[in-house]
Amino acid sequence: MDRVSVLEDGADDYKVLKNIERTPQNISSSLVRKKSDPMLVPPGARFQMLRHVLVNLQEVIFGTKLAILFPAIPLAVAADYYKFGRPWIFALSLLGLTPLAERVSFLTEQIAYYTGPTVGGLLNATCGNATELIISILALYQNKIHVLKYSLLGSILSNLLLVLGSSLLFGGLANLKKEQRYDRKQADVNSLLLLLGLLCHMSPLLFRYALGEGTVTALSTLRLSRASSIVMLLAYVAYIFFQLKTHRQLFESQEEGEEEEKPVLGFWGAFSWLVGMTIVIALLSEYVVGTIEAASDSWGISVSFISIILLPIVGNAAEHAGSIIFAFKNKLDISLGVALGSATQISMFVVPISVVVAWMMHINMDLDFSLLETGSLAFSIIITAFTLQDGTSHYMKGVVLFLCYIVISACFFVHKIPQGQCPVKKTKQISQGKPFTGLFAA
Repeated sequence: MDRVSVLEDGADDYKVLKNIERTPQNISSSLVRKKSDPMLVPPGARFQMLRHVLVNLQEVIFGTKLAILFPAIPLAVAADYYKFGRPWIFALSLLGLTPLAERVSFLTEQIAYYTGPTVGGLLNATCGNATELIISILALYQNKIHVLKYSLLGSILSNLLLVLGSSLLFGGLANLKKEQRYDRKQADVNSLLLLLGLLCHMSPLLFRYALGEGTVTALSTLRLSRASSIVMLLAYVAYIFFQLKTHRQLFESQEEGEEEEKPVLGFWGAFSWLVGMTIVIALLSEYVVGTIEAASDSWGISVSFISIILLPIVGNAAEHAGSIIFAFKNKLDISLGVALGSATQISMFVVPISVVVAWMMHINMDLDFSLLETGSLAFSIIITAFTLQDGTSHYMKGVVLFLCYIVISACFFVHKIPQGQCPVKKTKQISQGKPFTGLFAA
């Protein structure tokens, strides 16, 4: 029986959208998906509703090569219920987030088939880093500003140096006799946005060093950070309009002989699964944020290393693997779209929206990522921009980017923040200062 014929009611009126917006992130994640045999659906199923549920379960749970990691989700819940060691809860939650992040990408793509290319593209752009956004909100709720900043910084560094570096390295080795080329136009746009984001991240740090430490300086830094966050969000809105409307052709992934995709889930089925997956991601993210210090103490690894290195690697494993595979196939435009697109979303959307949400929650979060973190970010963006300036690639570029990531990883591996200098302490000190009036007042 054709899978499309068992879609829920309303899917029969579906018409194929030939111009559906397929982002590089979606195409990359699709490599870990698989066509599952209908083993859960009996051929003579008597109840239509039951048949729909079983088909959706087949596609969502068993339609990915990462399905082997789904048992980590109930194990994490059981570990928390029975009060197992907190490092075990952290590790199981981290493993459980890996397939969930890929499934959210799959479900948003299914919804995009029914909403059209513009709304679908907007949905993909905002939900592409749903895991990072949920972790950010929960970290804010628990007032763990340092964990939030580390995890967001780690996502940017991982995409720029690890994902892009690995893609260029393995792609160059697999295509030694071919010259790997890519369209510089998309890379230039993302590089410009990353440089704008870098300026907004550096301004509060430079401001603090120019005026020195103090309550007034901290309040002014917070005010500057909120203003910069609004600027970054405006730039991101302009980027979305640029990507989906005026210059859409620059971001469309062209694949010769690509098989026309069809939805395998109905709209409401995909939407229901997306809501459910988001709730599970929120639960596991709460476990991760709540147990990260315990895991750090138990494993003897700094919180900065776990947040900046381990979280991004595990959380985006499916997307990263897809980027490397496309580089193997000499399709660097897709690999660059994955790495640069994700880094741009984190820098220009997730980071400033975290500042705005913290502002609404009366939590004083600024864009001051301290000297070591900001320096690492600046170096990564600049060296990436230099690497992509000529439109060609070879494995040596990948080697350099990958080794840069190793050096930064080693730096944060030995870096531990003394308790008295924890960024949370700084936040509390700001809140005790004399409030000031104005639009960006604390």
